[in-house]
Amino acid sequence: MSDPDFESWAREVAARMETVLSELLPTKQTTPSRLHDAMRYSTLGGGKRVRAMLVYAAGELADASPQRLRYPAAAVEMIHAYSLIHDDLPCMDDDVLRRGRPTCHVEFDEATALLAGDALQSLAFQVLAEPKLCDRADNQLKLLQVFAGACGSRGMAGGQAIDLEAVGKALTLPELEHMHILKTGALIRASVLMGAYCGREIPAPSFESLDRYAKTVGLAFQVVDDILDEDGDASTLGKTVGKDKAANKPTYTSVMGLPEARKFALELLADAHEALAAFDGRADRLRGLADFIVRRER
Repeated sequence: MSDPDFESWAREVAARMETVLSELLPTKQTTPSRLHDAMRYSTLGGGKRVRAMLVYAAGELADASPQRLRYPAAAVEMIHAYSLIHDDLPCMDDDVLRRGRPTCHVEFDEATALLAGDALQSLAFQVLAEPKLCDRADNQLKLLQVFAGACGSRGMAGGQAIDLEAVGKALTLPELEHMHILKTGALIRASVLMGAYCGREIPAPSFESLDRYAKTVGLAFQVVDDILDEDGDASTLGKTVGKDKAANKPTYTSVMGLPEARKFALELLADAHEALAAFDGRADRLRGLADFIVRRER
């Protein structure tokens, strides 16, 4: 059953992010206008904003100011947009549909799409250089370290490299998990931790529980993505379905089978809730997000 309060909050965060991102992204009238148009095209007007919601939800747990949280939330959405632009390129996944409309390289051209992704990545780090993003300077450095690690060769970029190398190969379940912990999970984990760093100091044992939650929902997100790629509807998802199977890529559904993948997603959901068991009602947004991530249909 859907939670009207959570749905209202999710819409509020999505609307807030549209405003914040629109303000932080260069305007189409600013030279080079085509590049800036491509950046805005790929970042605005769509997406679930799950990563931004995780930033705000973890920040709420740590009593962080919403004014502060807008910066890491925007930065993580910029990185996510950049990753989608590059993932869709012909040299990667070669896709033509994203968020229900043509992908960036189809709407513009490959060179512009490549540069748009590069520029979004740089802008994300510029946004995180905002003074006094955290109460303590060392926490802001930790925030930047977590974010940089999530984007690089031991995070999202590394996971994509493993994904490309795995085409046509049979991966074991641990190998598949490792790939997706990097490719998808690292940025989702960073979203949670960055939100927490923007607020009051969280005791080490509680922070470890929060980190466990972040890792669990990051993996769950990918498991559900694989399920939807096999069993979803393109009109609902806003992207091509069945592309991983057609490309002979290893997925949770190909390795485990669809019924077992669904069961695994529910086990991860239970683990996420267990990780938050010691927290009070301030973690309810995180609990709702775990439910949303696993039970979503797009």
